[in-house]
Amino acid sequence: MGYSGNTSVATNGSDPFGRNEEVAKIEITVLSITFVIAVIGNISVLVAIYNTKKKTSRMHLFIKHLSLADLMVAFFQVLPQLCWKITFRFYGPDFLCRIVKHLQVLGMFASTYMMVMMTLDRYISICHPLKTFQQPTRRSYIMIGSTWISSLFLSTPQYFIFSLSEIKNGSDVYDCWGHFIEPWGLKAYVTWITIGIFLIPVFILMICYGFICHSICKNIKYKTRKSVTENVCKNGLIGNYSVSNVSTISRAKLRTVKMTFVIVLAYIICWAPFFIVQMWSVWDVNFHWDGVNMFLYII
Repeated sequence: MGYSGNTSVATNGSDPFGRNEEVAKIEITVLSITFVIAVIGNISVLVAIYNTKKKTSRMHLFIKHLSLADLMVAFFQVLPQLCWKITFRFYGPDFLCRIVKHLQVLGMFASTYMMVMMTLDRYISICHPLKTFQQPTRRSYIMIGSTWISSLFLSTPQYFIFSLSEIKNGSDVYDCWGHFIEPWGLKAYVTWITIGIFLIPVFILMICYGFICHSICKNIKYKTRKSVTENVCKNGLIGNYSVSNVSTISRAKLRTVKMTFVIVLAYIICWAPFFIVQMWSVWDVNFHWDGVNMFLYII
């Protein structure tokens, strides 16, 4: 999260504040590829939504804002980090350091909770279909607006935590550095970020998909029983028969559920290792940022 400065640092014999240049090259390459793919991919999604001939749906609206949030991550998190890896040290003024750190976390919050809101919308659509007729567009805009506002608010502590300062007293080497109250400040910060950006969203997503899966299973059973009943009625074996009052789920809704599920699964798989190592590094008293642990973090 940048609390320990530029994490590709690896002390060498000639420069106590140097870094492993070979590892830095790998980081720069990966960040460059990530940035290009993120920009091209999300812009393509926005162009596809813009050019769609169908009426824009709520799902289109959420996907559009999710792509905008991901573009924000690309331009305000990945790109600054890429520039930072190239220069090794942060060479901007103090106010720019604070702004960059704020925008980096703002993008993460916005992207994460936009995905959560999109899943909540699918939950409402599948599990409470009657509510979709009660000003659904207005509700969608409220959900999206609240996501952007809350992300802006939740990321503001970055302004007070990070600043341009010496990486070590008397070193005369400056970087965009985080300052924490000893001994619990760093633990509190990493735990707060992990809970806010990973654990709470994942918990909400799992609950929503639990209810969605339950509704889909009920729907499948209903359709199966209905099909059997209709066949029996056609053969004249029984009269009218009421199966259930379960509302049917369209194939279009099922497709959007599958799509959001893939997005959520990718999010969990991609971020879980990072947050596990972050929590491990601050809660394990025997953990040290050197050798294998440093390379593990970088990977």
